[in-house]
Amino acid sequence: MQNPAATNRRELWLEALGQTSVWLRALKLGFTTGLLQAAVNQGDRWLAQAVDHTVVIKTIVSPLIGFTRVLFSAAATWVERTLEQSKS
Repeated sequence: MQNPAATNRRELWLEALGQTSVWLRALKLGFTTGLLQAAVNQGDRWLAQAVDHTVVIKTIVSPLIGFTRVLFSAAATWVERTLEQSKS
């Protein structure tokens, strides 16, 4: 049998991932930081026109990693705030 607190926490996580504010924070902070990271790390290869499939993959993956990282961080913050508010 599952722990009710764990089930509640799982439901909160699902609700958090459905919040527009969580996704917007991930887009504004994570995706833009990932784009900046890709520009810094692979920009010289793009400018030198020395692009191969590895550079393209790294350029695509960098923003996705930043986005995902901030998405889960923002969702975790949302869950914790919701739990704190429910205790009050």
